[in-house]
Formats: sequence, structure tokens, C-alpha cells
Amino acid sequence: MSLDSSNPPDASAEPSGRRGMARPLSQAREAKVWPVGCALLAMIGITALLVVLLACAGLVLMGVQRMKPEPQLTPQTAFDLLKLAFAVVAGLGAVVGLVVAYRRQRVLEDGTRRAEAADRRAEQAEEREGTRLFTERFTTAAAQLGDEQPAVRLAGVHALAHLADDAPSRDLRQMVIDVLCAYLRMPYEAAPG
Repeated sequence: MSLDSSNPPDASAEPSGRRGMARPLSQAREAKVWPVGCALLAMIGITALLVVLLACAGLVLMGVQRMKPEPQLTPQTAFDLLKLAFAVVAGLGAVVGLVVAYRRQRVLEDGTRRAEAADRRAEQAEEREGTRLFTERFTTAAAQLGDEQPAVRLAGVHALAHLADDAPSRDLRQMVIDVLCAYLRMPYEAAPG
């Protein structure tokens, strides 16, 4: 079974507390990329519309009210039309290249964002696991301090001292030190006899 990160998990796999809740903000901002064909068609249409509008605006600004009909096609006119056709084809090719490059960049950025989010989730999971293991070890060592056997209590003190050295954060280290200090401040009751 392969895991595909592009497909969201189905609703049955969600925890019951999360069902129906809004997606996190990072997922809501995820890039929406059009299919290449639609994007190219839209860009070609927009480009053609802009060319027509600019040509009409240019003709109006130059004061040309109507075109003079040419009685026949001269070689110079044919050459000018050929240059214009090549310019239009080159422009369309540039638009296609820009759309493809833009789409590639968006997909790359989206993949990078997903990878960074996965790294953050992995780091958080690792931190939670480390804290959970620390808490289990702390609970076991603290329970040893309350044992009736002096050797077990001494082992608990050593376990807590070692745990303070291995604490993943300063706050947890201080918590272990506080427990050790409180244990040492407890009144000593000598064994009868």
C-alpha cells in the first residue's frame, strides 16, 4: 500500500473531534492550479483581447477612421503581413512559455510548503514522543522515592539525577530538580530501635 500525500484522507479516518471543523489555515492557502489547457486558453484569449484593444486604441489615437482598401496585394504588403504573423506566433509562444513557467513555479512552491509542513509535523511528533518518554521515566523514578526499601529510594534519587541530565527542556529539568530538593527537605524519621 503506497501513501499518496496529494490525496486527502477520507472522512472516516479523521478523529471524531475534528470532523466538520475547518481545515487549518496552511491548507486553506494551498495553491489552486488550473489545468494547463485551461490556463493556456485563458492566457491566449486575454492576450488576443489586449492586442485587439491596443490596436483599436492606437488607430483611434492616430486619427485613422477607416482602413483604405488595397486594390491588390503587393510584395511589400505580403512581407509586412508575414512579419506580423511571425510576431503574433512569437507572442503566443512567449505567453505559453510564461504560463508553463508560472505553473511550474506554483507547483514547486506548493510542494516545498507541503514538505516544510510535513517536517514541522514530524518534529512536533518527535518532541511529543520525547516528552511522553520523559514523563514515563519521571513517574517511575518518583515512585521509587516512596518505596520502603532504602536501596530502591536511592535508586530513585539516582534515576531522577540522570533524568535531569537528559531532560529535553529547561522547564522539565527544573521540575526534576524541584522534586529532588523537596525529597531531600522531607523530615527524616529514624527507624525504631
